[in-house]
Amino acid sequence: MAERSKNLDDMVRANRAEILDEWLKHQTAISKVSDLVGAKELRDESSKFLEAFATGLASNQNDITGGAWGEVRAQLADLSRSRARLGFTPAETATFVFSLKQAMFDRLVAGSKDPGKLAADLWVVNLLLDKLGLNSIEVFMESREEMIRRQQQDLLELSTPVVKLWDGVLALPVIGTLDSSRSQSVMEALLQAIVDEEAEIAIIDITGVPTVDTLVAQHLLKTVSAARLMGADCIISGIRPQIAQTIVHLGVTLDVATKATMADAFALALRRVGLTTIARKGAARKTDGVGADG
Repeated sequence: MAERSKNLDDMVRANRAEILDEWLKHQTAISKVSDLVGAKELRDESSKFLEAFATGLASNQNDITGGAWGEVRAQLADLSRSRARLGFTPAETATFVFSLKQAMFDRLVAGSKDPGKLAADLWVVNLLLDKLGLNSIEVFMESREEMIRRQQQDLLELSTPVVKLWDGVLALPVIGTLDSSRSQSVMEALLQAIVDEEAEIAIIDITGVPTVDTLVAQHLLKTVSAARLMGADCIISGIRPQIAQTIVHLGVTLDVATKATMADAFALALRRVGLTTIARKGAARKTDGVGADG
């Protein structure tokens, strides 16, 4: 195959306006681009990329990992992260690069007089844009995975709220599966709250935990042990009949006070901090074990 033209970058710069207009037409054919990216923003992004692409071509280097393509990679990285946040798919993001092919090919064909060099130029441009397109997909996927990790962490934090019920008494309602990652988040949230509130009692409510197996029990016991090291005692509430039977069958010993409901656990916690609840006259029921007058 003949050698590529040495002035490909000059061709891009000389025909920049035509290439840019044709390229924008291909990009805006994707509805999501038109809906989520402003026309001026898209033109600015494309114009800057085209200039950086011409600079890369001037280096005569076909390895996009080289320094000559650093600016192109940086622009693609920023664009891919932005597209990921806007909800684009990997294919839609890569189209930013791949849609440049047609505009480049048209200019090359129109301005070439040497079939051999034309073929070489088309091959080089096609190869470079393919590599850059794949690079944009890689950056997009990395950005999306990072977003998912942050969202998962945010959900973990939201799903482990520590509530102050009374001076010295905290409650931690646990909802959902308690796996290793989640249990670590639960423990960290509880221990920090114990320090912040100078709590003496922490109620861990597992009403919202669908199943309790050996692993879940171990996670609970580790959390209780960590809280004790911080000077706080724990009460586990939400022990349903099914959970009680499961724990017995598993042979797990929960060396901690347990209650069926949060109300019972709260009453016990108040007693432990030296407080007593008083029922009003005509109250439907009195909390077992808690003093009542009238």
